Amino acid sequence: MKSHCLPFSQIPHTTQLFSDYLSHTPKVQAFYPRSANLTEWVREENPGSHYSQDRRQQVSAILERQNRAFQASAATLANLERLRKGAVAVVTGQQVGLFGGPAFALYKALTAVKLAEHATSAGVEAVPVFWLATNDHDLAEVNHVWLSGADGVPELLTTSSRGREDAPVGSILLGPEMEEVVQRAAGLLGESDAARHLLETYRPGETLGSAFARLMARLFADFGVILLDPCDLEFGKVAQPIYRAAIERASELDEALLERGKALEAAGYHQQVKVTSSSTLLFAIQGGARVPVHRRVNGGGEQFTIDAEKVSREELLQRIADRPHEFSPNVLLRPIVQDHLLPTLAYTGGAAEVAYFAQTGVVYEALLGHVTPILPRYSATLIEPKENSFLEKYRLQLPDLFHGVDAVEEKIAGRILPQDLQAAFERAHSALEKSIGDLNDALQKLDPTLVEAATGAATKMRYQLDRLQSRAASAQLQREETIARHAARLSHALFPNKALQEREIGGITYLARHGVELLHDLCTVIHTDCHDHQVVVLD
Repeated sequence: MKSHCLPFSQIPHTTQLFSDYLSHTPKVQAFYPRSANLTEWVREENPGSHYSQDRRQQVSAILERQNRAFQASAATLANLERLRKGAVAVVTGQQVGLFGGPAFALYKALTAVKLAEHATSAGVEAVPVFWLATNDHDLAEVNHVWLSGADGVPELLTTSSRGREDAPVGSILLGPEMEEVVQRAAGLLGESDAARHLLETYRPGETLGSAFARLMARLFADFGVILLDPCDLEFGKVAQPIYRAAIERASELDEALLERGKALEAAGYHQQVKVTSSSTLLFAIQGGARVPVHRRVNGGGEQFTIDAEKVSREELLQRIADRPHEFSPNVLLRPIVQDHLLPTLAYTGGAAEVAYFAQTGVVYEALLGHVTPILPRYSATLIEPKENSFLEKYRLQLPDLFHGVDAVEEKIAGRILPQDLQAAFERAHSALEKSIGDLNDALQKLDPTLVEAATGAATKMRYQLDRLQSRAASAQLQREETIARHAARLSHALFPNKALQEREIGGITYLARHGVELLHDLCTVIHTDCHDHQVVVLD
């Protein structure tokens, strides 16, 4: 396995906020108290200081019950014991996507493992925790996955299992139709441990949440990753003070978030979540559906609505006290609930989560009195032997694929022009540059004001020569059917659907082809002080 760095500045759609966060420029420091470098501050954080021993024991007991139900490994149970005895947590999380979801879900868990190891070696005892986003209600984001077969063409697999509209996805039962879907997945993946794990975990009667958890427990058995399902009734009781504060201080939190949004925009950044004067940070379960709780100022007081129902502030607070499990946080409150439940040293996530943290810092300060640092997750594109042979043959690199399959075809065609024609173009380019240089030197001596005109003329000449070469490549493309096939395979494998591979292709694809041991290999190439995208060439 070989890897090299690709700066995020070369990756399409990288936001200015994420770029500045990675380099921790002065402008961005108002939104992120800690840098993206764990080494710089790991010994200064002390999350256990504001985490009571009673809560530690209560949460540890719930986690042990959950993880035993997920068939946790001995390594995970040992980490639970370390947590119970005083270790802090490095946390990540993800929606419970079908068959483990896109590859970056695996990379998140590996990053938490690596950061926890780094912190422990620095003298801060830490364990990795994976937060299962079972209370999310966007079924369309988790009921499908792209898997790639031997031909390299991704296939979209979807489960038709569903519950009530807007129900928490973690509660949706997998029906008999799952048997056909998982068999198709196993057929694509071929005989492998990964395929067997899918067959044994995604079965009718499981939920999207429990199947995902059981799969992750198997894949990360050696790493001791602790899984946390926030939909547990007991976790609702522990989180109740945060839910109550979100309503009691709704006006204050709303104003703080609106001000933070203005500050982000004034600094030239974007707001990941749109906040309005009617926003609250809570969802409620109403008739099995997860619906937002809205706020309206009515005269001198507040009135809240849950779906079409109107409730007073006092009534809402009483419901939270009596039935806290019927409430859940929105995306800006979730990190605060997470860090009320856990003694969190750091959270690791992708660019979108980094953007959330820029906003939710004001909620952290108001409700917890501190802001948990966020660190970038490992980001990678895996290049398998067949695709690597094409890249080498056509002298291409990953960024060449970012412009679409048509551009890849044209570039390949240009690289395989007949040798005599390619040499002729190279000579023409070389001769043009030499002539332009000689001409500029002579004009500089004669009349320097003519150099600018010569520069414009040179640009037009280069354009015309490049255009001619492009037309020759198009002609070559029409004669070579294999070019289209190779360009399509490269695009499908390395930049599918015009997005990074890690965001589109299910990670289970690569574990099936290279063994679950691939997770160990990837863990060895994760460097916690390197925040570039990694291009990993697999043997």
